[in-house]
Amino acid sequence: MIIRLNQMVFYGFHGVHDEERRLGQRFIVSVELYTDEEKDSTIRTLEDTVDYTKVYDDIKSVMESRQFLLLESCANTIADKILEDFDLVEKVKIRIQKPSVPIQGILENAEIEISRKRK
Repeated sequence: MIIRLNQMVFYGFHGVHDEERRLGQRFIVSVELYTDEEKDSTIRTLEDTVDYTKVYDDIKSVMESRQFLLLESCANTIADKILEDFDLVEKVKIRIQKPSVPIQGILENAEIEISRKRK
């Protein structure tokens, strides 16, 4: 099974430039949580699956209470937290979009994506 949380919007203070870390900006986070397909058929209660409200809370905590110079570091921290806190998640894929990129040019956003499997 794949559980997706799409386009969660957070206000954070991440970036290489001092102004980004001082003023903050919006970030858009999407995650995919992969579970063990053999166990999926036994899901009957919330305890049998991944409580994505708690996943959301973990992501919100990382995005809004910490500062990162790089989105890659932020995504790695989120991946580590999810794999640590949710035993049923076998693999996680995280995308973080930064709509306000300090680039002299026109673009919708910058985005990074990482995937991590349980060891």
